[in-house]
Amino acid sequence: MTEVVAITGASSGIGEASARRLAADGHRVLLGARRTERLQALSKEINAAGGAASYRRLDVTDAVDVRAFVAAAGERYGRLDVMINNAGVMPLSPLDALAVDEWDLMIDANVRGVLHGIAAALPVMRARGAGHIVNIASVGAYEVSPTAAVYCAAEFAVRAVSEGLRQESGGDVRVTLVSPGVTESELADRIGDPVAREAMQAYRAVALPASAVADAIAYAVSQPPEVDVNEIVVRPAASAQ
Repeated sequence: MTEVVAITGASSGIGEASARRLAADGHRVLLGARRTERLQALSKEINAAGGAASYRRLDVTDAVDVRAFVAAAGERYGRLDVMINNAGVMPLSPLDALAVDEWDLMIDANVRGVLHGIAAALPVMRARGAGHIVNIASVGAYEVSPTAAVYCAAEFAVRAVSEGLRQESGGDVRVTLVSPGVTESELADRIGDPVAREAMQAYRAVALPASAVADAIAYAVSQPPEVDVNEIVVRPAASAQ
């Protein structure tokens, strides 16, 4: 069944890979991120390959912008079936570095961004009596490691919100939490703290391709309406964490 899928953080990494995979599966995708030049190139590539993609600049920390993004899916494709809340940041540092601005950024993007996505998509899906919200977290939603306390706190929050939404959904709206282990992405490249950056380089010695996480998302989306895949944890086979 062809679905209309909105993806946040679609300019790179898991978001980009998910857009490619879901479009290849025949779904229509709306891509959102701040880097519109990347969205434009990705959308053009998907359409040239026979898929259906459009894009809109999106800042998930702005609730009004996220509502407009969801509205754009309806305007472009007539409805919204799947909302993938993928956008996030990972500026790791030890707590005693007191990187308060980075803590705020993670809370705004990783937690509020997901809540904004839910707040925008849920009323639309409730009105239709159907829909699917996919939240992307991390193995950091299950474990805590040095330099990642605030990041893990944000991912724990996404896990809690996802489970709460599932319990409240009444079966009309499916909810899936996808928690990847170490995945090839640009997130680690943006770590400013030298201690955290060095630790992450070692941690990322074994990493999943983003396409593996996209495959997990596609699996959840492809299930029939009466099947709700609640949680998927995807790790590199050779990783202990």
